[in-house]
Amino acid sequence: MIPTREEMCQALEERHGKALQQKLSVATVAICGLGGLGSNIAIALARAGIGKLILIDYDKVDISNLHRQQYKASQVGMYKTEALKENLIEIAPYVQIEAYTLKLTEDNTVDLLQDADIICEAFDKAEEKAMLVNTIWEKLPNKYLIAASGMAGLASANHIKTRQITKHFYLCGDEASDVEDSIGLMASRVMLCAAHEAHMVLRILAGECEV
Repeated sequence: MIPTREEMCQALEERHGKALQQKLSVATVAICGLGGLGSNIAIALARAGIGKLILIDYDKVDISNLHRQQYKASQVGMYKTEALKENLIEIAPYVQIEAYTLKLTEDNTVDLLQDADIICEAFDKAEEKAMLVNTIWEKLPNKYLIAASGMAGLASANHIKTRQITKHFYLCGDEASDVEDSIGLMASRVMLCAAHEAHMVLRILAGECEV
């Protein structure tokens, strides 16, 4: 039996306090890229009671994704937007979700992200990361942006950190490791970096903007 909206809200308020939970429940967070980073960020924020998530990705779930991304074997072949929305509704049935199965470009980024309070960058490719960061800086300079750099391999978990770059820009990761220089991406370390992004979202919404 699924809890009612009121029951879910009360449970979150008991955990987080009413004042903070009210801030989280009216917030809109965009997640750009729904792979190892983005799918884990989305799960963490949905569990925390974020009111609305904007999910953006153009890829489909592949069997190679299952070792680190929040999808099920039965979802292989589905678009990630559809699969993740399905999983999020099971976890947090009252979260609002806008899902866009497309590729972010300089031409559509502003239209898709202008209503978000905070934007999470979770792309795999360096050129996509650079496009998003540069576009936000140029066209949406007052938006909070949280990006990631470096989470590959089996190096110490303690190397994953959050660093404030500017007033509205944060970078999570070890800022060094690369998939081509190591054994690749491990679920545990990717999840650590995703948790850093998600936690920074919650801190910003709580008014704790300094790292």
